[in-house]
Amino acid sequence: MRLFVALNLPPPVREGLWTAAAPLREAGFPVKWARGDGIHVTLKFLGEVEDAREPELVAALGRAAAGARALPLVLEGFGVFPDLHRPRVIWTGIAPEPALEILQHRVEQEFAPLGFPTEARAFRPHVTLGRTTRTARPRDFAGLEALLGRLEFTAPVLVGAIDLMQSALQSGGAVYHVRHSERLP
Repeated sequence: MRLFVALNLPPPVREGLWTAAAPLREAGFPVKWARGDGIHVTLKFLGEVEDAREPELVAALGRAAAGARALPLVLEGFGVFPDLHRPRVIWTGIAPEPALEILQHRVEQEFAPLGFPTEARAFRPHVTLGRTTRTARPRDFAGLEALLGRLEFTAPVLVGAIDLMQSALQSGGAVYHVRHSERLP
């Protein structure tokens, strides 16, 4: 199974973000766009994991979520990683939230002993909207910066669960399934 740990967003927030990002999708950039129903915040990518390991992953998720509360997040703005000259990921940002940083750190701490190394780069919370294709060239993104600057989206959201997710790659894009969910009261 291809697994990751994520925060899923309520349908109205996903739909609002999908609508706000429509001009990006319509611009014809060489990007493979995320499915609207799969928009989420990834806390940790686990990769291919044997089915038999699911109980230990569920236990680690429970330990990471222990004592955590529902997260008040604010999604806002659009940008790219690593930079506008050679974008690889187009995203919506998340305003700084200490509780999110703490939860993500706890996920890293609980999964590291299970053989999932901690991420080398700093956690930059975001919602991935799309990834550029392998054949994309910098000139293919003429006008992207101006378009990003014209888009507006701000949405407060209260996230009440942290999920162990499965990613099934299909021709129309990845389809995600919740394997286990831990409530954040």
